[in-house]
Amino acid sequence: MTYTYKTFGTCAQQIEIEIDEDETIKNVKFLGGCNGNLQGISKLVEGQKIDDVIDRLKGIKCGFKSTSCPDQLALALKEVKENF
Repeated sequence: MTYTYKTFGTCAQQIEIEIDEDETIKNVKFLGGCNGNLQGISKLVEGQKIDDVIDRLKGIKCGFKSTSCPDQLALALKEVKENF
């Protein structure tokens, strides 16, 4: 299943997430944002379970912003989980 999430409050505008039937993250692509950092985050979460990534990334902030790209990924994965 592929899911597209529109972000808010970050430089990245969108996240595309591909999930296996066993709730494992297959692929993550960010549109916009800090390319190198977001490629790194994508590689680190691939092969991980949705719940594990949500627990690790939820609540991370970027500077004075109330959210971050990792936090937005956690929110996107929470929506995926709710709609799975």
